[in-house]
Amino acid sequence: MTKTITFNELRKVKDSLPSGSMTRIAEELGLEKETVRNYFGGHNFREGSSIGVHIEPGPDGGLVMLDDTQILDIAYRILEEKN
Repeated sequence: MTKTITFNELRKVKDSLPSGSMTRIAEELGLEKETVRNYFGGHNFREGSSIGVHIEPGPDGGLVMLDDTQILDIAYRILEEKN
């Protein structure tokens, strides 16, 4: 499933996640932790890869088109558990 959100919204989700969430998401999906960080706007492509994130410049940090929302869906689930 594809989704479009602003870069600032994506970063807000990342910044709201509790410590250890990047590792938890990576393990659940069988990905490198840096790949999950890159999904949220990181740029460590030596240790991780890019995974279906396309950024278009614009207001609020620009628009982010996500080809796959699995990582974001798990992040939202973690945030719900936190509350």
